[in-house]
Amino acid sequence: MLSMSFLTAFFWYCRRLYSFLAQLLKRWSNYLQRQLIRNLSVLPEVDLLGYSAREWKGETKQAKQMREAYEELFRSFHIRYLRQVRRDNYSVVRAVLFQIFSQGIPFPSWMKERDILKLPEKLLYSQGCNWIQQYSFGPERYTGPNAFGKLRKCMEALKTNWAEISATRDHEERGSMCNTLFSDESKEYKLYEAIKFIMLYEVVEAYEQIKSRDEPVHNLFSLLFARDSSSDPLSFMMNHLNSIGDSICLDQVELFLLGYLLEVKIRVYRLHTFNTEEFQVNYPDEYRREWNEISLLTEDDRYYHIPLFRT
Repeated sequence: MLSMSFLTAFFWYCRRLYSFLAQLLKRWSNYLQRQLIRNLSVLPEVDLLGYSAREWKGETKQAKQMREAYEELFRSFHIRYLRQVRRDNYSVVRAVLFQIFSQGIPFPSWMKERDILKLPEKLLYSQGCNWIQQYSFGPERYTGPNAFGKLRKCMEALKTNWAEISATRDHEERGSMCNTLFSDESKEYKLYEAIKFIMLYEVVEAYEQIKSRDEPVHNLFSLLFARDSSSDPLSFMMNHLNSIGDSICLDQVELFLLGYLLEVKIRVYRLHTFNTEEFQVNYPDEYRREWNEISLLTEDDRYYHIPLFRT
């Protein structure tokens, strides 16, 4: 009888312990999931019209126009959901890179032919651009003699993550890898700074071609150099690139450049221009048929979200 009582008490204790540990594990799992979602810079999908109704309440002229624009996306373009992108000055670069990675889009053709890890070295030594030591890393605002080393680490992060994710064929696994990557600020920022530097490299290359008249360049570079604030690569870096991620985001000309160097057609639905010819714009406006297409939507040309299509 004593042994039976002992066994009964022991099993009761084990059941209580098991129940306690299961509850603890469940709470810990929920906590980790909440932390992951909180850290995500690209949130899970939400219903498009539900988002519109929540964000644009009231009967002001702007609210009505925005709701109509969202309804047009739903009705005419079969956009049913959207993924919200963190509202900071990396917003558009983040939205573009997230889609490139999540869709498994490979390196652009020129990047397959050149080692992007050598671009900082080439710009500094081969082309004599010692002013890249004045390059600033977004909100970090770092400039100085170590800029070259920091740039190389950014390029390594971009190349490694892009190669690894694009080589993953399973869509769900690729999505999980993207969620993990885009919930780590320090890793994210390296990707965006690498993209900014590649933009600078392309501008330097185009500027040298224009000066030497070796071969024609894309007309977007004529637009870029026509601005007083970016008449040459140094002024482009100092007046535009250095502040991206910190106090400003990409403007329209730089969005053309981004699509051109990544070899993707970026289709943007500009909701604040609803009922005009500027409602749907492609960046760049001239693109090759074999380029992949990604889509963005914006309410103000500053912050961008990712539309999701369903038929």
